[in-house]
Amino acid sequence: MKRAKVRQGTPSTSGQDVEAKRQGYFQHPSALVESTGIGEGTRIWAFAHLLPGAVVGKDCNICDHVFIENDVTVGDRVTVKCGVQLWDGVTLEDDVFVGPNATFTNDRFPRSKQYLKQVLRTMVKVGASIGANATILPGVTIGRNAMVAAGCVVTNDVPPNAIVAGNPAFIKGYVESRKPASKEVEPARSGPARPRPSSVNGVQTYELRSARDLRGSLVAGEIGENLPFQPKRFFTVFDVPTRQARGEHAHRRLHQFLVCLRGECSLVVDDGSTREEILLDSPRIGVHVAPMVWSVQYGFSADAILLVLASDEYDDDDYIRDYDEFLRLCRERPTKRRRAPVGRRETGRMGVGL
Repeated sequence: MKRAKVRQGTPSTSGQDVEAKRQGYFQHPSALVESTGIGEGTRIWAFAHLLPGAVVGKDCNICDHVFIENDVTVGDRVTVKCGVQLWDGVTLEDDVFVGPNATFTNDRFPRSKQYLKQVLRTMVKVGASIGANATILPGVTIGRNAMVAAGCVVTNDVPPNAIVAGNPAFIKGYVESRKPASKEVEPARSGPARPRPSSVNGVQTYELRSARDLRGSLVAGEIGENLPFQPKRFFTVFDVPTRQARGEHAHRRLHQFLVCLRGECSLVVDDGSTREEILLDSPRIGVHVAPMVWSVQYGFSADAILLVLASDEYDDDDYIRDYDEFLRLCRERPTKRRRAPVGRRETGRMGVGL
């Protein structure tokens, strides 16, 4: 869908062409550009119309029949394909892709000749992509690197890195999240839990000891031997609507240990450079998530019950709820966390120094 080379239009000596050359961007002779806020290297193609207040960054590609209203900001290296209208209140950050005929809105209850005093703001974060014919309702934020599938209707915020589809849009997965090879968990009657390393720093998966006979099944763990920290709090998550996601945050100091007691759900963990998805579909699987790991749970089955053990009492200040802030803090960290030894029993305060 991307153009291999710049098309050559019929030369024109209009004032708009002179302004385009002065500012260092290309304007097709059929385009109407009323804005002076166009970045160098941007290409504006046939029958596009940019109103005076529009701001468009550097090296953008504004394709045929695109309309950009006054209160719109477009970042650098953005591609807006044919037939897209960007209404007042829309912001596209750097490296965003908007597919053909994607539709933005800024009024939840539009009426002819009735105008809002203030439109709802719609934000598309860095690196996000919106597929052809998708509809974006007003007031939502599409997170960094998210992927909106073609034709879906976005009614709520889309988390960073999420892949959404459908009407209304729901989370189908996460981009660039590695899925470890599936491995049947074999019951272990004795010995400590066996941690498996993850590609994400600060994350380990444990195969917990279990037993089964005619009376039923049992999974057991011991603090200080099987559990890599001393828990001070627990909570359970259940009755989650199938298409909803939980978590979507990191902790500054808190350790967590997650076990899906019934049903299944997917856990996405992210250390700022690597992302991995782990399926929790057995009470014999436990995952230790250390501080400074972004965590999301989604894809809950109707009967899912997720148990979370936490290393400390609830502290709202310990939460990092903004993904961009999380990435910034990861970049500022002087060294990477050290993973806990794999395949050995740890001693002392478990998890300290990870």
